[in-house]
Amino acid sequence: MSNEKKVRAYTNIALIKYWGKRNEELFLPMNSSLSLTLDSFYTETSVSFDSSVSEDIFYLNDTFQDTKATEKVSRFLDLFREEAGIKLPAIVKSTNFVPTAAGLASSASGMAALAGAANLASGLNLDKTTLSTYARRGSGSATRSIFGGFVEWQMGTNNADSCALKVDDASWDIGMVTVVVNDKQKAVSSRVGMKNTVATSPFYPSWLESTAVDLRNIKSAILKKDFEQVGEITESNGMKMHATMLGANPPLSYWEPDSVRAMQAVRDLRQSGIPCYFTMDAGPNVKVLCRLSDGQKIKDYLSNIFNPTQLIISGPGKDIEEITD
Repeated sequence: MSNEKKVRAYTNIALIKYWGKRNEELFLPMNSSLSLTLDSFYTETSVSFDSSVSEDIFYLNDTFQDTKATEKVSRFLDLFREEAGIKLPAIVKSTNFVPTAAGLASSASGMAALAGAANLASGLNLDKTTLSTYARRGSGSATRSIFGGFVEWQMGTNNADSCALKVDDASWDIGMVTVVVNDKQKAVSSRVGMKNTVATSPFYPSWLESTAVDLRNIKSAILKKDFEQVGEITESNGMKMHATMLGANPPLSYWEPDSVRAMQAVRDLRQSGIPCYFTMDAGPNVKVLCRLSDGQKIKDYLSNIFNPTQLIISGPGKDIEEITD
């Protein structure tokens, strides 16, 4: 049996952040979140359940992965094998068009693409909302990469209802300029940083309260297509998340000097009359939410500070999709 299926999933950037799990095993989050899926960063993954191999085989960016790297993929595939009654090992080939573990959410597109390909190869053919609950078990942010545009990950109460829902297709002149400050793997993983922040930061309970308010307000602003309000809430929410990390013990900061320079440049652009707003995930890279029609102007301005190769303009990404070569 070989039934190779290939899927592309786009990464997403959280505008209302997910930071903290209330269930480590099921990846149930401490709060609901909201993101924008981007078209410039994506992962393509193929899965085939294949009787010609004796164990799961995993290639990442055309490089054969060792047992340790394959273990996470195998555990994830077991969710689909169990549901579909499949006993066969799998051959998995994944190509990241995103720098891995650089704060550009490669895990989101990676696990969403793996979920999508496993869904088709196993014959389960789950609907996208249900599929998002599977993707969540691989990476929390992957929940949101099942859909394009603005996507809410509802925290839910259990495995079945902690899922993603599309809020809006973001087709109203929305974009993002990513400033790749550092594309190397970060020293402290999101998982470790998140766990420590939840356990030790005195700011964390207030973060949860204010994030629930931010989420209601940003959804209202999206429905009204009020770009400035969406941007203001995005920038504020991201900085509050980083404040919780600074309050952790030991304190944690993912910022680098160039992160601060990028944030100041965005403020300067705003002063000059171009509406744009920054956000950062657990990494040094800065994402600038803007009108897509202003993207090139923003990139040109930032090119005075950064190498143009560090600046990537994205429009809204799409739902996951099957790739037929």
